[in-house]
Amino acid sequence: MPIRIPEALPAHDILRDEGVMVMGEDTATRQDIRPLRIALLNLMPMKIATETQFARLIGAGPIQIELTLVRMSDHESRHTSREHMEAFYRPTSDVMSERFDGLVITGAPIEHLPFEAVTYWDELRRVMDWTRTHVHSTFGVCWGGMALLKHFHGIEKHVLPRKHFGIFRHRNLDPASPYLRGFSDEVPVPVSRWTEVRREDLGQRSGLSVLLDSAEVGPCLIEDHAERALYVFNHFEYDSGTLAGEYRRDLANGGQTGDGIALPRDYFPGDDPDAVPLNRWRSHAHLLYGNWINQIYQTTPYDVSQIGS
Repeated sequence: MPIRIPEALPAHDILRDEGVMVMGEDTATRQDIRPLRIALLNLMPMKIATETQFARLIGAGPIQIELTLVRMSDHESRHTSREHMEAFYRPTSDVMSERFDGLVITGAPIEHLPFEAVTYWDELRRVMDWTRTHVHSTFGVCWGGMALLKHFHGIEKHVLPRKHFGIFRHRNLDPASPYLRGFSDEVPVPVSRWTEVRREDLGQRSGLSVLLDSAEVGPCLIEDHAERALYVFNHFEYDSGTLAGEYRRDLANGGQTGDGIALPRDYFPGDDPDAVPLNRWRSHAHLLYGNWINQIYQTTPYDVSQIGS
């Protein structure tokens, strides 16, 4: 899937060296096709790592993708340079007059806050309403998925007494779903969160289908038919060393609980934090995002102006 991103974006050289086909503007415009327009609303503090992770998954198939990086209009990043943000990101106020085939809303490290206490909650609510008329398919990740569930269905997140942290196995509840095409019956998925969505809160709500679920850490992937959306509460996009980085960061910060820092579960070989973790979720990560892109390609209008109608 050739992906159109600026050649100066750090992800460009990283993905090219990994064998992902990245495409410059000149080459892209010579191809007589309509690329899929995918926007990434990046709410994570480490913007460059996150944009690389999602570009890697979105750009791994045969369809040309035009990736637009988006930020909240009135929120300034403290962990990514102003120069990077100005060069590569567009504020939500700048893109809401446009239409997109897909939108990813990432997680954000603000789980402890009530949604209404988040400084950009009102702006995000406007973005979520905008998806109904200007986006063909929306993909909410971790806190982003919980925010969409809250906004569209009034379903609250619940704070956990201890962080769900590590690699957890999930059951494939709907092998016939186009989003789970090629998935195994059980799927290992990285989990890193202080909140959860409870299955009993979903009840029998029409249009919500749980596709992946864990007896230990709850629902992982939900399809929202009415809103043309997917909500994933865990992190298929994580690199092999992401959980290790979070573990060492928590150690350095003294942790957020009074009973010490737990190793990420089933992650380090032999529970040795000095051992190099093995990536056991990469193939399913590519399947999930590749299936999402394929489903968009099969169903989105060719005429961009008809998206959302």
